[in-house]
Amino acid sequence: MRAIASKYHRRLLIAAMSLSLLAPQVSLAQATDEDPSALAMIGDAVVARPLGIVFTAVGVVAYVVTLPFSLAGGNAKAAGRELVVGPAEATFVRCLGCTRSGYHHDEDPPATSDAMY
Repeated sequence: MRAIASKYHRRLLIAAMSLSLLAPQVSLAQATDEDPSALAMIGDAVVARPLGIVFTAVGVVAYVVTLPFSLAGGNAKAAGRELVVGPAEATFVRCLGCTRSGYHHDEDPPATSDAMY
């Protein structure tokens, strides 16, 4: 029994440490003007996005487990924002290869032909 608890404790510690490394990424949620390289895009797609999905799932579980305490303390919205919305935003609302969260808007819209009108 002690070995099982130790194994889960170690996994939880690793997940918490990894999540703390993503915290600065989540705190920079704003529109981005970055122009990432192909290598950054590949690294983001292969490493960062799958880890972000895992951290989002861990955040959802942590939020549900701590929800009674958050409700008692009156900070359920803040806990949800930090544990669920933050990691989800860093995972899903970020251009591929960018380091800051936010939508990447192209400045030049596609050209249209006026001859058709």
